[in-house]
Amino acid sequence: MMDDKAIAGLEALLAKGQDNALLRLSLGNAYLQKQQVEIALIHYAQATQLDPSYSAAWKGYGKALAENQQIEEAIQAYTTGITVAEQKGDKQTMKEMQVFLKRLQKL
Repeated sequence: MMDDKAIAGLEALLAKGQDNALLRLSLGNAYLQKQQVEIALIHYAQATQLDPSYSAAWKGYGKALAENQQIEEAIQAYTTGITVAEQKGDKQTMKEMQVFLKRLQKL
């Protein structure tokens, strides 16, 4: 679990203009762990915009949306993520998102 100091370090990198999908994914994951879903969503959304083929970012985005009760949006994020992961041959991430997607579709 990431502590506040680590998050501050990531935020400092962002403030310096070092914006990239991995940094945004890391921030999204850190804020989601701290149950700060709204902030996590901002970072995940930015990660998917910076690198639309980043399947891990789509997985995080879907998870945060689901935790925020944005079920339709989460389904869309997972669906996009599965397509992206499939194209990249990222089978593990694809399988995880398929499981999460099936759970949401049962709600």
